[in-house]
Amino acid sequence: MSRRTGVRGREGVWGWLFVSPMVLVLGLFLALPIFMALWVSLLDWNGQSNPFTGGEAEFVGLDNYRDLLTQDGLDRTLFATSMRNNAFYVLLTVPLATAAGLGLAMIVNQRLLKARGALRTGFYFPSVTSSIAVSTVFLFLFQGSGAINSLLSWVGVKGPNWLNDPRGVVWAVLGGLGLVDPDHPSAFLAAHDFLGLPFSEWLAGPSVALLTMIFMATWTTSGTFMLIFLAALQNIPRELEEAAALDGVNRRQLLRHVTLPAIRPVLFLVLTLALIGSWQVFDMVYVMGQGSPANTTLTPAYLSYKSAFDNAEFGQGAAIAFILFALILVFVGLQRWLLRERTPKEAKHA
Repeated sequence: MSRRTGVRGREGVWGWLFVSPMVLVLGLFLALPIFMALWVSLLDWNGQSNPFTGGEAEFVGLDNYRDLLTQDGLDRTLFATSMRNNAFYVLLTVPLATAAGLGLAMIVNQRLLKARGALRTGFYFPSVTSSIAVSTVFLFLFQGSGAINSLLSWVGVKGPNWLNDPRGVVWAVLGGLGLVDPDHPSAFLAAHDFLGLPFSEWLAGPSVALLTMIFMATWTTSGTFMLIFLAALQNIPRELEEAAALDGVNRRQLLRHVTLPAIRPVLFLVLTLALIGSWQVFDMVYVMGQGSPANTTLTPAYLSYKSAFDNAEFGQGAAIAFILFALILVFVGLQRWLLRERTPKEAKHA
């Protein structure tokens, strides 16, 4: 017994010895910068001095967080606006990109489909293209006199000035139907607010410009999700599908009761990647307008960058980043709970 314990003990020591370089690297380049940024979020620091040795960096505690979450002012309004925009971005991009990726994977997983390799390459190509290059192309496609509006004009439709249209699409549609007046919302919606932003602005929906970015994000990320889903679909035993076919299930029932349960861990992975990526969107915002028009494409990630490097408010920029980090952890935890393996009793009640 002592001999086995000694052998296992030596294996543990050697195991830690072999992984220690990677642990050291992760500690130096991941964990340590996180704690340094957390300290900066508690300071009023302009980036011109050493924040760890006093000097011009003043310790302000949670004031940066209060300015963003509770104190009325421009900082809180901009943060609330960025959160509203990103919330719409997440609500549309995550399910659309996930559904598109799964749909494409199911298409190229057909055994009788010809040119599957070419289709996989074509679907995946946007994902490996530089996001800066794709954003630049979309700027030309969706400008007022761009290719998209030219195509729409052929069928008698006058397209909007996509990337310069700040109208919320929900209010625009309801206003077009005569159900609401977008310029004069109800007194209740105008009088009540969340994070300093009136309910009417939260409910206005994503702007036309933001919808363009959502379409672009869905197009560029669905190829990556397709490959992940394809690997999962190819690992589903054929016996399950054959047994389901013998039971007479249709395609919708096969997807719900066989395919999705079999790929649940992969579905959680894809949703997690989509959720994290959609809360961290920065590059396309930087290229396609830097928050314009009227801050309707402003995101917390870009606002964090703008606060730190444009306004020299590094403490506030770090505070925005940590609020975003906390939100991502909460949503990932909620998602994990929703996609957990349920007991037979829980499944029956669900």
